[in-house]
Amino acid sequence: MTTPADNKLASDFAAAKLDQWRTMVDKALKGADFEKRLVAKTADGLRVEPLYTRKDALVNAAEAVPGAAPFTRGTKPVRDGLGWNIVGIHIENDPKAANAAILEDLDGGVNVIALQFGGHGLPATKDALDAALKDVMLDVCPIVLIAGEQTFEAAAAMTAVWNARNIPNDQRCGSFCADPIGTLAMQGTVAETIQSALARAVSLTQLALPLPRVTALTADGVSYHNAGATEAQELACMLSTLVAYLRACEQAGIAPTTALPKIAVALAADADEFSTIAKLRAARRLVWRVADACGAGSQASQVRFASPTSYRMLAKRDPWTNILRTTIACTGAALGGADSICVLPFTMALGKPDAFARRVARNIQIVCQEESNLGRVADPAGGSWYVEQLTDDMAKKAWEIFQDIEARGGILESLQSGYIQEMIGKSAEARAKAIATGKQELTGVSAFPLLGDDGVQADAWPAVSAAAATPAVQIAPLRVHRLGEAFEALRDDADAAGGYTVFLASIGEVAEHNVRTTWVKNYLAAGGIATLISDGYKSADEAAAAFTASGAKAACICSSDAVYATLAEDTARALKAAGAKIVLMAGRPGDKEAALKDAGVDQFLSAGADAVTTLRGLHQKLA
Repeated sequence: MTTPADNKLASDFAAAKLDQWRTMVDKALKGADFEKRLVAKTADGLRVEPLYTRKDALVNAAEAVPGAAPFTRGTKPVRDGLGWNIVGIHIENDPKAANAAILEDLDGGVNVIALQFGGHGLPATKDALDAALKDVMLDVCPIVLIAGEQTFEAAAAMTAVWNARNIPNDQRCGSFCADPIGTLAMQGTVAETIQSALARAVSLTQLALPLPRVTALTADGVSYHNAGATEAQELACMLSTLVAYLRACEQAGIAPTTALPKIAVALAADADEFSTIAKLRAARRLVWRVADACGAGSQASQVRFASPTSYRMLAKRDPWTNILRTTIACTGAALGGADSICVLPFTMALGKPDAFARRVARNIQIVCQEESNLGRVADPAGGSWYVEQLTDDMAKKAWEIFQDIEARGGILESLQSGYIQEMIGKSAEARAKAIATGKQELTGVSAFPLLGDDGVQADAWPAVSAAAATPAVQIAPLRVHRLGEAFEALRDDADAAGGYTVFLASIGEVAEHNVRTTWVKNYLAAGGIATLISDGYKSADEAAAAFTASGAKAACICSSDAVYATLAEDTARALKAAGAKIVLMAGRPGDKEAALKDAGVDQFLSAGADAVTTLRGLHQKLA
């Protein structure tokens, strides 16, 4: 009988060494720069190695366990139930319609309801809230209020509904989500002084003190994320907001040990799964560090972490791809240890989500919980040399930015001076450049876009009247934007113009031109420009004849460098002679640029250039 001891397997081989791997990598790179080709950098400039080994293990992570300070690995030794609460978000100004959707969500598996007030949402009144929550078991289902400046009114309405239904204090559950600092950052204005807004927020904390299952304040990083913040910037803004609320509570006589459990933390989950995991792990460590400095270190384990999926990553065009994005984001939040997750419906960027979009949003979480069992294990990423290093680097970078914000007077002063807006604006600009130049691809937007009808419709959000109140405080607001907006604007312009078409003069065999033909097809489609493609043409005259028959006004030559050397100039001349208004060419011309231009090539299309600017220019030429 064979025993495990007899099966040596790997022990028969010499141990692999890092320098051996590096020698093989250098051979594969064929002289290319290792740092440029294989070492990545996050938006915060954090280094991501292509390979992590035991030497990269962090000493402080070796003995860390879930449920122990600094809570990097989780605030509890074991995760409860299926791991996290499934939040359904409802933005509806008709209480009856909201109620029908809420009951449908609860029946479908949601166990927390988030309600928007004001704007597109409900009126912040007891009657409206009572109607919206008809037949909802308020002693079981937590209600999250998203109300901005109307938070105090919404909280009063929620309290009135609890009272009317005789819900005992120890069974009331949910969150008032008071966040006056975040409201100011988003809106740019508030109708009362900041001191008054903070005082009212603190009064909600006092109201929530006898309610063990209710949080009053939210230190929100999501707004900063949606405006373009990096992971570390989002963490730093959240942390500085948390400190501001702890100070406000302490000034009102509520000690940090009492106030901290009444403050929730909200951080966005996006399509970068590992960054989402690391961000949530780093957030728990950072919150503990602040709590420990306040003498409330043990209370850090009571802080609840909410994680909605990112709004900025959602696309309007081909929104089916949003299902992939939100699934990855949900997975990252789950593995990162979020206490509650809200998956935004995949049509959120288009308008009001319908029943199908809400169903998909909740089913993503149910599949992650009940089929993939992602919530059964506490901190499954813990011990990964890569994740531990990324967590550590992100926490340090966030702490550095947090200290900078605090040195400038804190989050409020930094918002009022414009420092936060400028910092985040630079990050958003850098990200937009990376997307425009192809360094960061958006599937369905800048990469593999789908032209034509994607089959998705959504009702428009109802019109909202502008607030008439004179603001007491006014600052430059954060500018929320989605990553694909620049390309979507190009698509809209192309549709408004009736569409543009370019004939692809693919020269040679399929194997010779296919790479550039496919690339150009996708590149132009990202700007709403359709292409006429073929298996290829054997000669310049054949390509020119096909161009004439197509009825197109513009053509793009596509093939390999080897074919270009013999046929590109002749093809350009033939296309011009056939009446091409514009002749494009896929690829960089090298030392043949002057000759190709003389032959009739008007413009070269290549990876790495600003696609938004290039495509906008093509629109003008094709109009």
